[in-house]
Amino acid sequence: MEFHQVIRLKSGKECILQNGSEQDGSDLLSIFLLTHEQTDYLASYPDESTMTEEDEAAFLKEKTLSPDEIEILARIDGTVVASAGIWRIGKKDKVRHRAEFGISVSKDYWGLGIGRALTKACIECARKAGYTQLELEAVAENERAINLYESEGFVEYGRNPKGFQSRHTGWQELVLMRLEL
Repeated sequence: MEFHQVIRLKSGKECILQNGSEQDGSDLLSIFLLTHEQTDYLASYPDESTMTEEDEAAFLKEKTLSPDEIEILARIDGTVVASAGIWRIGKKDKVRHRAEFGISVSKDYWGLGIGRALTKACIECARKAGYTQLELEAVAENERAINLYESEGFVEYGRNPKGFQSRHTGWQELVLMRLEL
């Protein structure tokens, strides 16, 4: 799936949102490792990643060719500062209407509107792909993210009190959220 949009950030800078291509493997791996180091709210730690630049390149190529999945990169002055994507829950009849959403933004770029723009872009892509439900999990104490998702129409449908076990803080409760498209 392909996507391209230029947005103006709260800082006045221009940010390009575009599906990643095979040539962006190194950039995706770098932003993944950086964002997973910067916050305890993502699903893994950098040292748990087994992906190489080549793996990320193949992943991005697959997403670009996919009619119903995408990985979008956010670039400022040519540098990737965030990524977000949607992927199908499954291909079977009972679940093919559902997609999952994930996002990460470099801490240096929080509060500029990138997260909201990527969320909107992924919602748009999910609709275009024909999904009728978009889902995500957020760490309960990540109030900024939850407020963003709620403002875009996501609603809580449950909680997992021991969803993550952080190396730093112990158990983290996950908020399960969904958006009807």
